[in-house]
Amino acid sequence: MTPDPTPLLRAWANRRLAALQAQDAVAVQRRALRRLVGRAATTRFGRQHGFSAIHDVPEFQRAVPLTNYENTRAEWWGPAMPRVGGQTWPGPIRYFANSSGTSGAASKRIPVSAAMVRANRAAALDVLAFHLRANPDSRLLSGRTIMLGGSTALDTLAPGIQAGDLSAIATIEVPRWARPLTTPPPGIALLGDWRAKVARIVALAARQTITGLSGTPSWMLPYLDVAAANYPGGRLRDLYPSLELVIHGGVGMDPYRDRFAWWLEGSHAETREVYAASEGFIAAADRGPDEGMRLLLDHGLFMEFVRPADLGSANPDRRWIFDAEVGVEYALVLSTNAGLWSYILGDTVMLTDRTPPRVKITGRIGWSLSVAGEHLTGAELDRSVADAGRTAGRAVTDYAAAAIVPTAEDSRPGHLFVVELDGPADVAAFAATLDASLARGSDDYAAHRAADFSLRPPEVRFVPAGHFSRWMAARQKLGGQNKVPRVIADPALLRSLLDGV
Repeated sequence: MTPDPTPLLRAWANRRLAALQAQDAVAVQRRALRRLVGRAATTRFGRQHGFSAIHDVPEFQRAVPLTNYENTRAEWWGPAMPRVGGQTWPGPIRYFANSSGTSGAASKRIPVSAAMVRANRAAALDVLAFHLRANPDSRLLSGRTIMLGGSTALDTLAPGIQAGDLSAIATIEVPRWARPLTTPPPGIALLGDWRAKVARIVALAARQTITGLSGTPSWMLPYLDVAAANYPGGRLRDLYPSLELVIHGGVGMDPYRDRFAWWLEGSHAETREVYAASEGFIAAADRGPDEGMRLLLDHGLFMEFVRPADLGSANPDRRWIFDAEVGVEYALVLSTNAGLWSYILGDTVMLTDRTPPRVKITGRIGWSLSVAGEHLTGAELDRSVADAGRTAGRAVTDYAAAAIVPTAEDSRPGHLFVVELDGPADVAAFAATLDASLARGSDDYAAHRAADFSLRPPEVRFVPAGHFSRWMAARQKLGGQNKVPRVIADPALLRSLLDGV
């Protein structure tokens, strides 16, 4: 029998948790920036921005303007792509992570350096440390963790340079000592057919001791449906009685919370959210659900916070952990150990604590629904759809929203919600509850819906079970890192979603 390495992990975790307890967030982030700037001083970007003369945050912010993926690629990587080593980060870049986000936009390729691979491993260990603190009797490493990611088959861009899902890169780079602790093995992880891969993982996991499950909520739930085919009415306690940790991230949990609560009924497993983007491992839940995620400040990232409305300003107000305010929604800006500098990530976040700093994700820049000035955020949409499902006695499998433009028949704009539930429900009652929940959560929405005058009530269309999965598969977006776009602005994309409904 293989010895359980959990006691060794616990000894390390105790030291790490003590260090985190004593951590000075401002000093740690200042030091992180100095290290990043020092490492990149000899790159083309570093030379042109005077990195050798930068010693503190204000100097960096004056020298390096905010930017985005398109500008970074065009100005710094374009001519050299994919051989970008030495442009914005020293040394060769062996991997690029494909990143599609949740807006339906075209995929981006984000460089993943060797330093970032090491930082991501360290951040993953922090997640385990948080779990061990909450569960002193944990035997997490006595079994395996199911890693539900994309295919580990990477595209070769040039000799020695590959691109693919971040989960695929992470799977390939799993250290040798950790490989017996995860499943599936490479032969199954390589499969590009999501349905075939799930069937293989289910069969394999049935013969293993499963103590952990990791993935995006919208893909874990279909996996569990397949896994439970031989356990009618069964829960996770029946499928995996040794399960103690469910790690989730990538999309908001609110629409899926009720279904996960059903699955977890009677289980001793806990859920733990992580904020792991293609650009870096940003935060992880160190306490219970809905208590925010602790920013991981010493893993190769320098973080800035800018109000979304200020992003287009010639002189934006750029905060960092020193002066960012609790309760204010910010666009998250990163400088990374893979050569992104003052990079607008695309997510909006809100600090919930300062000691230590914790955040919750509130949505995406440009990911809001506003046809009359109501400015519904991603978090408001998630919460209200979940409320409507709960009132209907159903769990939301998935959803997407889109704008309805004024017509000759109705001059008011509105919102269309395409919703998949885990069973039948009354569409009119669901829409009414959704409308009321949106009004409670947004003063702007309530004002525009007042007297049913300037904004029509939401239109809801239910789709049959499996519709979103079939739609994503038809777009070759099924599995792993791919996310259902929450707000659809492209009419053609919306038509494809509604095709056959």
